Amino acid sequence: MSDIEIAQAARLKPVHALGDALGIPEEALDPRGRHIGKVAQPWLDTLADRPDGKLVLVTAISPTPAGEGKTTTTVGLGDALNRIGKRAIVCLREPSLGPVFGMKGGAAGGGYAQVVPMEQINLHFTGDFAAIALAHNLLAAMIDNHIHHGNALGFDLRRISWKRVMDMNDRALRDNVIGLGGPGNGMPRESGFDIVVASEIMAILCTATSLSDLKERTARIVVGETAERKPITCATLKAQGAMAALLKDAISPNLVQTLENNPAFVHGGPFANIAHGCNTAIATRAALKLGDYVVTEAGFGADLGAEKFIDIKCRRTGLRPSAAVLVATARALKYHGGMAVADVSKEDVAALERGLPNLERHLRNVQEVYGLPCVVAINHRSHDTPAEIELLVRRVEALGGQAVVAKHWADGGAGAEALAREVVAACEKPNSFRFVYDDALPLWQKVEAIATKVYGASGITASAAVKERIERLQAEGYGHFPVCIAKTQMSFSTNAALRGAPSGHTLDIREVRLAAGAEFVVMVCGDIMTMPGLPKVPAAELIDIDGQGRISGLS
Repeated sequence: MSDIEIAQAARLKPVHALGDALGIPEEALDPRGRHIGKVAQPWLDTLADRPDGKLVLVTAISPTPAGEGKTTTTVGLGDALNRIGKRAIVCLREPSLGPVFGMKGGAAGGGYAQVVPMEQINLHFTGDFAAIALAHNLLAAMIDNHIHHGNALGFDLRRISWKRVMDMNDRALRDNVIGLGGPGNGMPRESGFDIVVASEIMAILCTATSLSDLKERTARIVVGETAERKPITCATLKAQGAMAALLKDAISPNLVQTLENNPAFVHGGPFANIAHGCNTAIATRAALKLGDYVVTEAGFGADLGAEKFIDIKCRRTGLRPSAAVLVATARALKYHGGMAVADVSKEDVAALERGLPNLERHLRNVQEVYGLPCVVAINHRSHDTPAEIELLVRRVEALGGQAVVAKHWADGGAGAEALAREVVAACEKPNSFRFVYDDALPLWQKVEAIATKVYGASGITASAAVKERIERLQAEGYGHFPVCIAKTQMSFSTNAALRGAPSGHTLDIREVRLAAGAEFVVMVCGDIMTMPGLPKVPAAELIDIDGQGRISGLS
């Protein structure tokens, strides 16, 4: 059966039954249909004195078209931990409609390791992304309205940094001119669109600790500058109150379940290649108070998602993972070894050997740079051969790691019980968790630390204008912020075509964006876009619905 057929055949528990099992009172759980609920933020505040469970971070090798299965492994591991008697909760990000209709066709796991109801999660879900888009675009509208009515704040039209957003891949909207059509339509100026998951509002939602904290962070957003280069914030436009009102429900975590009826929080959704790639801190904290083990993922590979999870999310929230799981497939590693996607199902130990440096660098980063105990999850596929699995296990063990073959895609939690036991053991090992760089380092040196320690680069470069922008942000007091590097997820370098583990390359910073409310500085590198485009054959062509409302094509 396909992923969506498996999900549609599942027997789901009512959301109140999930809430009862977690000890969530009925008045604190707002049902959004029969199987989805939002947990009220005020009730979550009452859990503050409870001890935390153990946090497990799931990350992966560099993504490939052959697939790795990080979300699937996160769900399968959560189910397996529950099967071996641990009280485990899964924490995931919400899928963006851009990839759902573009590259992926869905992002709720796969096979017999999924979160459900899969169609709702992949499509509109609880409307969180719509609320974020509305709040973001309200601020954009208030900027142009202010300018239209006299521009008392003195916006320099060349230096307005706040674009509009929509949750769909649409390359035609990246750069445009607004305000055309005469004086009644505003002042013409250049602008553009980003995808919702790149919005600073999304980043704020995912790092905020409460609705009040969210409103205060929103007020600090810098939306533009005057001709004298003085910053203009959201607070000066008096927009933060209305924006927070739009986000009142979105800040509450969404409670759903796995195919095996175990609880999962699916909340927030920044990409890891252009943002910080983690679910909300509120959902993670709630799960840690309600479960013994919390399994969460960070987007893309351990060079992007895991680094930002540690240097941004953990730094800002005080969260500390007990262990990490590094997901890999033999087929993806053969792709890193030079095989074509069409051939990766065939046995080729030599190609696997050539691709292993990608896994090895990620494993070293997790163990030595981030200081975390690590289990390598070999996400099993039916065409994996004994020779390939033996090579993978042997090489991981040579690096001081532990590799476990997991068959959760085919067998659900039962197929990942061995992985679950190794993860429990890893959580008890000595933990020397650390950040990649110190808060006190200047912004330039923070980027340099990530590039050289994590990416294997020889150094970083930037144009004179970009260097001047970084120096000015440093002088204006933003130097203590973490950096959020936006670059391709497909390679350790900024060249998506460089597979394996390239070394000696240069990380070029193309653009710098201040996220004063989210409290990080985005360094845009290479040719990465914050408004993606659809592929030649988008997943939307395969998605359909019949006369009875039954959806097909999501996977």
